Amino acid sequence: MPESASPQQVQQPARESFGSRLAAAMASRGPLCVGIDPHPQLLAEWGLNDDAAGLERFSLTVVEAVASLAAAVKPQVALYERHGSAGMAVLERTLAASSEAGVLSIADAKRGDIGSTMAAYADAWLRDGSSLAADSVTLSPYLGFESLRPALDLAAHYGRGVFVLALTSNPEGKSVQHVGGGDSVARRIVAAAAAENQRYEGSLGSVGLVVGATIGSALEDLDIHLDPVRGAILAPGLGAQGATPADLRATFGAAYPSVLATSSRGILAAGPSLAGLRAATEETLAGLRSE
Repeated sequence: MPESASPQQVQQPARESFGSRLAAAMASRGPLCVGIDPHPQLLAEWGLNDDAAGLERFSLTVVEAVASLAAAVKPQVALYERHGSAGMAVLERTLAASSEAGVLSIADAKRGDIGSTMAAYADAWLRDGSSLAADSVTLSPYLGFESLRPALDLAAHYGRGVFVLALTSNPEGKSVQHVGGGDSVARRIVAAAAAENQRYEGSLGSVGLVVGATIGSALEDLDIHLDPVRGAILAPGLGAQGATPADLRATFGAAYPSVLATSSRGILAAGPSLAGLRAATEETLAGLRSE
């Protein structure tokens, strides 16, 4: 791909969109994404070494356990990067295993830059043939939403998706995301994602948002409405971080049908047993499905 492909070059999806595939997965399996977060402590609890071999055993076990149950899996890229090239090779194999097992992948990389650098990130995570290609990738828009254009267009072209950080639950996030009050930075990001999804047909567009499950009343306080976005809402924080399915319903309201809840430690703590991981996944899904 050229360094800066124009929107005209990659405007039309070449295959079924990510949003369409994700909507089907959520409808058939339930609205759950299982985070693959190989923290050193979790590796130790599983009886694994904090090295590339332990990382691979952990990651592939999670994929094997949950691939038929969850709508998506979400490897945390930083926890592979800390092992250098050997860790990134494990990430490549984890993404390949997810694809082979038929579960959608979200590379939690939170990439964001400008110009040719952003185009290079897009090429790495979204281009067919890249060893790091995932079904979707998380992006940071805080150099301006339009700085993400190379990734937005490449995702559309290859039938992949993106999840853009909008409202995170870390205390520091407010210092950027809440600025502007009624016309906050977060509200503008949400509006930009909604506009971008107009290029897609179907129930879900391929531009999703990351909104923390533990943000409390932030959506109401900032007068942000997520249901018009018509993209999936990736909501980390279910389980060990404190959010319950009831909290998700209260927080997201009318947008709840588009919420893809993420649980990591709450499910991973049930390993290394495949049966334990599956039972924890099924229990989490039951809570998300209950009225």
